[in-house]
Amino acid sequence: FGLTEPGSGSDSAGLQTTAVPDAQGNGWILNGTKRYITNAPHADVALIMARTNKEALPKNAHVSAFLVPMNAPGISRGSPDKKMGQAGSHISDIMLDDVRVPGDALLGGETGKGFVFAMKSLDNGRISVGAAATGYARRSLDSALRYANERKAFGEPIANFQLIQQMLADSEIEIYAAESMMADVTARADAGENILVKAAAFKVFASEMCGRVVDRVVQIYGGAGYLAEYDAERFFRDARIYRIYEGTTQILQLQIAKHMLREWRDS
Repeated sequence: FGLTEPGSGSDSAGLQTTAVPDAQGNGWILNGTKRYITNAPHADVALIMARTNKEALPKNAHVSAFLVPMNAPGISRGSPDKKMGQAGSHISDIMLDDVRVPGDALLGGETGKGFVFAMKSLDNGRISVGAAATGYARRSLDSALRYANERKAFGEPIANFQLIQQMLADSEIEIYAAESMMADVTARADAGENILVKAAAFKVFASEMCGRVVDRVVQIYGGAGYLAEYDAERFFRDARIYRIYEGTTQILQLQIAKHMLREWRDS
């Protein structure tokens, strides 16, 4: 999914990759660079967002989507990026240098639909990230619960200490809230509702919640939580990305607030 670029992350409408008609008028020539593209090192095909009219206003008016084979002449992949976590997810840049694609590579059959496609995809992606963060928090809490019952201090399991119990309880409460949001937003999506705000709200809450939970998990593990041989250390590293991709917490907060203000002013 080739949307993000070196100069346009959160400002997705500000992308600089271009697609211009070829001389024959029956195909397109793409130029640009995409960054942090998941599965780029392995993919056979990429969905590339490109500007088909650099002068169009608003900026998203002529963002179009193209299906591009990863073996097309002129396309290349960067080396896989080294990340702090999520080792099972591989990302790299995609470079396009006069990459030619046929006319039917234009998704939707006409220009200007790419930004809408991207935003709808991100709505669903935010549900997926929120769900992943919720599940990861649950997995982390299960690990902490087991560790707290097995680890002994002062002659008894640390699970008997009230401040450990407080961290466990706070985590369970927050995970339950995220699970409830997940059930609601997925039901709304299945019913065909506009989920832009609800998906953003769920993604923000779940990703921030996961960060708090894994931090408590490391604390429950104590010194062991800082060692790479224990799961808690990996939980801490892996969870950090949830607050960044598919829309940062801050961008989504702005999106939610703008929607609230627009609805109030239009009422």
